[in-house]
Amino acid sequence: MTTKLDRHAGELAALGHPARLAILRFVVQAGADGAAAGDIQAHIDIPASTLSHHLKRLVDAGMLTSRSEGTFQFYAAQYDALRTLTSYLWEDCCKRGKGSCC
Repeated sequence: MTTKLDRHAGELAALGHPARLAILRFVVQAGADGAAAGDIQAHIDIPASTLSHHLKRLVDAGMLTSRSEGTFQFYAAQYDALRTLTSYLWEDCCKRGKGSCC
């Protein structure tokens, strides 16, 4: 059984690489429609095979979704998952959840 802590640790591990964090930022900034893999590659400037590995890791962690449109592959941020993760990081920021400091 996966706990909330395990799930969030996996998400943070997926974000723990500079290329993946740059990919996520680019895709988040692209908006709800996401970004094409080719646009991501041009922005991040890494080989396609390396990009594919990083995108798979982010999709597997639930940070991104992917969809095909013709011959193009698009990636979109999972905003709910990102909000859940950041909320988890802040939920006990003061007085172990009994206060509000943020």
